[in-house]
Amino acid sequence: MSFLLFLLILSILVLVHELGHFIAAKKNGVLVEEFGIGFPPRLLGIKIKKTIYSINLIPLGGFVKLYGEEYEETNQNKSQKLKNKSFIYKHPWQKISIIIAGVIGNFLLGWLLISYLFTQGVPVPLNKVLIEKVEKNTPAYFAGLKKGDYIYAIKVDKQTISINSSSDLINFTKKYAGKKVTLFVERNGKKTTITIIPRKNPPRNQGPLGVVITSFAIKKYPFYQAPYFGLVHSLTITKKIVVELTKTLIQFITFKKPDVSVSGPIGIAYFTQEAIKFGKNAVLELIALLSLNLAIVNLLPFPALDGGRLIFAFYELITKKPFNKKLEKYLNFFGFIFLITIAIIVSINDILKIYH
Repeated sequence: MSFLLFLLILSILVLVHELGHFIAAKKNGVLVEEFGIGFPPRLLGIKIKKTIYSINLIPLGGFVKLYGEEYEETNQNKSQKLKNKSFIYKHPWQKISIIIAGVIGNFLLGWLLISYLFTQGVPVPLNKVLIEKVEKNTPAYFAGLKKGDYIYAIKVDKQTISINSSSDLINFTKKYAGKKVTLFVERNGKKTTITIIPRKNPPRNQGPLGVVITSFAIKKYPFYQAPYFGLVHSLTITKKIVVELTKTLIQFITFKKPDVSVSGPIGIAYFTQEAIKFGKNAVLELIALLSLNLAIVNLLPFPALDGGRLIFAFYELITKKPFNKKLEKYLNFFGFIFLITIAIIVSINDILKIYH
């Protein structure tokens, strides 16, 4: 089940990306020779207005084949009408719009899913701690703490310290276990203080105070606000992806161990299996994050990626002449081989992490 869902997610991500290229190519007058679901060999296809819409055997996404995407497909013997529909004869700005459309497609998918999740409820930080449950016969129980109380500060030895998260309260009560502390509490909109002595050796699965706490609240946005806040959140996530990816690439180049874990298809399949345990919204959140990641990775200025193709298009825009055809072909070929090699290495690393 989880493997089939992983294949479905991968297919959706790639199809959305290729659909972006497809729409932009059509808008710019480029002949789309084939729009394929899955990868060849072809199982069936139908031709509509010179474009073959096909379903293929390998269910790992899809592809778009543009006329003139490969230089050898067009030559002097072709008619002017066909040349006008060729990718390579389009203005650099048109090429750029077609190339970047796949990235835009993935960003829009991430934004759409995040906006939907915002209507279902998302955790937002409280900047204080909410007590969800008070265990019986514990310091919190005897001190009079109640479910629904907010703890926003703690006072020890005449020093008042703000409590902004669950970890703040846990760390401070452990640090000052056995000592009398004062908690600043908000209850039903009114502020009060409670004196308590955190335990040094609490029972298993109980903390020094004996409470279940959270520093997040679930907030739902109305459908007309969700797209705006979804866009803001999508841009924030995208910025983080760019920062972390840049740091990882620098660490890779300088032969340093990356600060973040890098996962390939096998790692994503494992995360899909974990997301299923938490329900539909967790799976949708995973798809949104993967889609935003795919958008940024594809923008890397590396041959065989959209970012590499953008470099060639910008070169043509600036120099007023196309990039060397043979050199571009070889760069894309070796870039593809390099990316496949990296994918294999990352996959092996995923297997080692999962079964270690």
